[in-house]
Amino acid sequence: MAGLEVVMRLHVLAIIGFALIATGCESKTQAAPAAETTPTENPTIDKDSYQYTGILRHMHAHADRLDVLNNALADGDLEASKLPARWLWRHETLSGVPADWQRYLVSMRAAARSVEIAPDLDAARAASKLITEQCQACHAAAGNFVNNVEQVSD
Repeated sequence: MAGLEVVMRLHVLAIIGFALIATGCESKTQAAPAAETTPTENPTIDKDSYQYTGILRHMHAHADRLDVLNNALADGDLEASKLPARWLWRHETLSGVPADWQRYLVSMRAAARSVEIAPDLDAARAASKLITEQCQACHAAAGNFVNNVEQVSD
């Protein structure tokens, strides 16, 4: 039984370490952004453009943090879920995101904040599900893939 306890502790430490590495040396006094800034008017972005590449990288950072958050919740570790949730709602905003996508980002941040302040695992898991739903809705609005199925706009 002691071996299992050691493995579990190492697992938790690995998750925390990964989260700390991924978030870098973020200032603890950083003000929370109200919403993503500088939306563009046209939701169509050339997928070969530098702007699209920047958005893609930024959204992959969202997905990476959401994976860490969900893994912590799957392990029953509410505290380990709070750091990636904090990053999701407080990280630096990205300019150039189309105006039509802003509502998903605002809702994602609100749900991430709910995970960070969740009093128990059930509340954190429910809020995490809302984060995932906002990500999927934004992907559908952008005409991208959700659950490996291409979303087609009418």
